[in-house]
Amino acid sequence: MSLRLTPAALCLAALFLTPSVAPAAPAADAPMAQAGFERRTTADGMEVGIWYPASGKPAWQRLGLFAQEVVADSTVPSARHPLIVMSHGTGGDFSGHVDTAVALARAGFIVAALTHPGDNWRDNSRATRIEDRPVALSTLISYMLTAWPGHASIDPDRVGAFGFSSGGFTVLAAAGGRPDLTRLADHCAQHPTFFVCTLLKTQPRSMAGAWPAMRDPRIKAVVAAAPALGFAFDRAGLAEVRVPVQLWRADDDQILPAPFYADVVRAALPTGPEFHTVPGAGHFDFLAPCADLTAMPQLCRSAPGFDRVAFHAQFDAEVVRFFATRLKEPRP
Repeated sequence: MSLRLTPAALCLAALFLTPSVAPAAPAADAPMAQAGFERRTTADGMEVGIWYPASGKPAWQRLGLFAQEVVADSTVPSARHPLIVMSHGTGGDFSGHVDTAVALARAGFIVAALTHPGDNWRDNSRATRIEDRPVALSTLISYMLTAWPGHASIDPDRVGAFGFSSGGFTVLAAAGGRPDLTRLADHCAQHPTFFVCTLLKTQPRSMAGAWPAMRDPRIKAVVAAAPALGFAFDRAGLAEVRVPVQLWRADDDQILPAPFYADVVRAALPTGPEFHTVPGAGHFDFLAPCADLTAMPQLCRSAPGFDRVAFHAQFDAEVVRFFATRLKEPRP
């Protein structure tokens, strides 16, 4: 299926975007709603953005580089809702996919996006400690299911995960993927100018040792957009990813160019994913449309002729449809 970004510091890869996208079709088990929003800091210092179905009149709200229309002072509905956790790209934060989060909330989902500790736009000191990311995502799931004040409104048996770039790698690893990081040496010898290789030059680390077991069985479905480190997976490394996967590739991705990333993941998954290609899109077109295109052109501007707002209307609808189908409430 075809639905295309530009090079820039991926250390900024998911800052703040604008969800100026029409509401997606509602999930099968939930009526159309507005989106409520809150920002929290967990007991261990993790920043989390949370969206949920709400009623009332939404108001426009700026969120860093981005913006959203959400209902202020809304309450979490009492019914049980599926949960989607979100993982941003290297150097981003929780707000990078705000339009997709709003679309999911309007469709009946509760959505939680974390700012990865040590790999965000304020602090990227641990950006190459990629093994920290799936652990942080699982910590977010535990927080939402047990400590978040609205946790009683979440169905713990219907949890999905969405990730972009390094976040795409994160959700695949959290679903059971085990990369072979020793492949990095050969990859960077052949492609020294690729983003991961230039990042490793600034933050060297040893890639020896087996990947630790960190599959989170609570994750029942995954959406991975332009997943980083795809070349580090083979069939054995993805053999334990048994959940449904929706996989996206930007055809003009200059940060994670084909065929070393999404295409490798597609070929290695034990069950073929729902695969989407996006002609004309660059890497950062998976980020929400920016409220001000001039604020950070390297992230906000798309290639001439590519309409990011129009693309996201389709992208958000496809993500909502996939999770609504895969996390459908079982019949009694």
